[in-house]
Amino acid sequence: MRVEIKDDFDLKKIADSGQCFRWQPIEDNGYRIIHRGKCLCIYKVDGYVYELDCTKEEYESIWSDYLDMSEDYGTIRSKIDKKSDPFLYEAAEHERGIRILRQDPWESLISFIISQNRNIPAIKASIEKLSEKAGVQKKDTRGEIYYTFPTPEAIVNMSDEDVAYCKFGYRDKYITEFAKSVVSGNIDFEGLNVGDDEEVLKSLTNIYGVGKKVASCMLLFGFHRLNAFPIDVWIKRVLETEYSDGYPFEVYSPYNGVYQQYMFAYYRNKQ
Repeated sequence: MRVEIKDDFDLKKIADSGQCFRWQPIEDNGYRIIHRGKCLCIYKVDGYVYELDCTKEEYESIWSDYLDMSEDYGTIRSKIDKKSDPFLYEAAEHERGIRILRQDPWESLISFIISQNRNIPAIKASIEKLSEKAGVQKKDTRGEIYYTFPTPEAIVNMSDEDVAYCKFGYRDKYITEFAKSVVSGNIDFEGLNVGDDEEVLKSLTNIYGVGKKVASCMLLFGFHRLNAFPIDVWIKRVLETEYSDGYPFEVYSPYNGVYQQYMFAYYRNKQ
């Protein structure tokens, strides 16, 4: 099917934004996306038109929500005043097209635990190995094999050899212990997303192996709390260089997470 998307939407910028790790570039300006056991191949045709290998019903019930099509990112960008904050205005204009995906929370948290102190190729490789060993093998519409992201039960049942194959390093104990806690009921996974941002952040950082940065990423990318503001080395550099008098969090609420993505991508792409 074909859809016309006139709001901010750029496949490559979303794929490279650091929020998702299972977007694979394919032929004809396209990407293969795996989400909740489903697979989508999406291609830019021309202008605002995109080709998707799914039905209209699947797009409306799964992919429109995943791509956050109910949010108007052009309006979010328009809230930035060029005169009072020329840096953020430039960053948002340069990186327009980024959207905050509505990802599966379970996959997001495991993925960001894996991401600690690693580069993106290494993160993607470990996630693919994990899916290969503990996920379900399927085929996309092109006949290509893909693997679903594993359930907590599947991770608990992995052998030591399979865990080692995934090359998690020191993070392996964080992943396996968390999965065991969810399966046993010691951690109520759905209950983690209850309360205001600070309450949820506290709940997340109580998990073995989850620090503030991973928890902040989970707020924004896993629980889609758009005011969350993860701080990594790039954002630290932005805050020190561009906002020496302090970043105006209150001014940009409730979309600080969206603006963080513009700044993150802009600074990283400048290097």
